[in-house]
Amino acid sequence: MSLASDNLERIRQQVSDHLDKAEQVQRSEQQTQALMDSIAKKLKQEDAVLVAHYYTAPEVQALAEQTGGFVSDSLEMARFGRDHPAKTLIVAGVKFMGETAKILTPNKRVLMPTLEATCSLDIGCPIDQFDAFCNEHPDRTVVVYANTSAAVKARADWVVTSSIALQVAEHLNQQGEKILWAPDRHLGAYVKKASGADIIAWDGACIVHEEFKARGILDLKRAHPDAEVLAHPESPDSVLEIADQIGSTTQIIQAAVSSKASKFIVATDQGIFYKLQQAAPGKTFMIAPTAGNGATCRSCANCPWMAMNELEALDRVFEVGGNEIFVEPALAERAMLPLERMLSFKATL
Repeated sequence: MSLASDNLERIRQQVSDHLDKAEQVQRSEQQTQALMDSIAKKLKQEDAVLVAHYYTAPEVQALAEQTGGFVSDSLEMARFGRDHPAKTLIVAGVKFMGETAKILTPNKRVLMPTLEATCSLDIGCPIDQFDAFCNEHPDRTVVVYANTSAAVKARADWVVTSSIALQVAEHLNQQGEKILWAPDRHLGAYVKKASGADIIAWDGACIVHEEFKARGILDLKRAHPDAEVLAHPESPDSVLEIADQIGSTTQIIQAAVSSKASKFIVATDQGIFYKLQQAAPGKTFMIAPTAGNGATCRSCANCPWMAMNELEALDRVFEVGGNEIFVEPALAERAMLPLERMLSFKATL
C-alpha cells in the first residue's frame, strides 16, 4: 500500500533525526550500580515488578532479573506480569508491549519509562488505514503480528507472534482460508513462502531488521566459515535464504544453545546478545552487517526506541507522570479475543 510506504519513509526520517540528536549516556560502573540500586528500592516500595524485552540494554535486562522480574518477548512479558502478584508492572520495551500487558492485566497499573518508545511496525499501520484495507478484502481472515496497537489487534481475527505465525498460517491454509497479513511484509513473505497460503500483506517493515544485508553476511561468513547464521523472520528474504536457522527471539536463543556450532552471525537486534551470552557461555556471537555504519545506518542493529528504556528513565518512572498505559475496556475486550484464539491454538501444538 502506498500510504503505508509513505508512513515508513516518514518513520525512517524521524528515526534518523532522533539518532542525530541522541546523546550517548556515559556513566561509570559506580553510577550504573547506584542507579540500579535506586530503581530496585523504588520497585519494592511501590509493589512493582520490572519486565524487560530482549532488545533493551544489558543493564536493564540484568536489573529485571536481579529484582525478581522477567526478560522475554512481548507476549511472555505480558503473561508474566499478569501472573505476578505485584500491583504495578513496569514495562521496559515499546508502547505496544505496554498495551499488551494492560490488555492481559486490566486491573493492574502499567507504567513505561516513556510512551514515546514505539515501533515502526506499529505506527506504520494506523487503524484508520488498516481498517479500510481490511474492508477492501472482506473474504480474508485478518492475521496481525503482536507488534501492533490495541486498536489493530481488536480489528483482527488472529494475533500471532513470530514463533507461531507459520503454524497459524498453515492451519488456516488447511482450512481453505485466505489471509490478510499485517503489518510486516518480510515476515508475511516468509510465512507465505513456507506455508503456501494465499496471503496479501500490509506494506510495513521493522527499521532494524530491514537493514540487514545478505552480501555483508556472506562476506562475514567467508571470514568465519564455521559460523551459523541465525535470522529473525522480519529480515529481508535475501537474508533468510542464507540463514541456517530462522526464528523468533526465543527460538534464536534456543538454536544457539542446541547447535553444535560455536560461532554465530545474528540477524536481529543486538540487545539479544545479553541473553545469548548468558544462555550459551563460551560461544561467539557476531552481529550481522547492516546497510551502512555509524552515521550512515538508520539503526545499526539497535532499535532507537528500545534505547529510550535507559536506567535514568526507569529511575524516574514513578515520578515523571504521563507514562501510564490506558486501554479503553471495550477495546481491550475485543483485542483479547484474537489473542485468546492464538493462545488456545498454541496449547494444542
